[in-house]
Amino acid sequence: MFIAMNRFKIIKGEEEAFEAVWAARRSRLDEMEGFVSFHLLRGPEREDHTLYASHTIWETKAAFLAWTTSQQFRDAHKDAGKNKPLYIGHPEFEGFESVLDQPAIAEAAK
Repeated sequence: MFIAMNRFKIIKGEEEAFEAVWAARRSRLDEMEGFVSFHLLRGPEREDHTLYASHTIWETKAAFLAWTTSQQFRDAHKDAGKNKPLYIGHPEFEGFESVLDQPAIAEAAK
């Protein structure tokens, strides 16, 4: 499993606009082999921003890397520059490869 996260510092008062951008966006992730799930996470509020993270789960790192070079990725990100007034700085990418998995008890009993 590979988890890809981007962290965003959203200017206070712009949270609804930021969430609306994501809600209206056609990601095309569902067209990609190895894609498992996507989540937009709202984190702690600071004095000047609210922290958000986009979080995708992939079967493998290779599946994620294929996404980053795909037409679907280019289409999903083509308007990203239009949203700069919502951010403080640039999104910060973090990628994680699974080294230990523990399924839920009900899942493990199957």
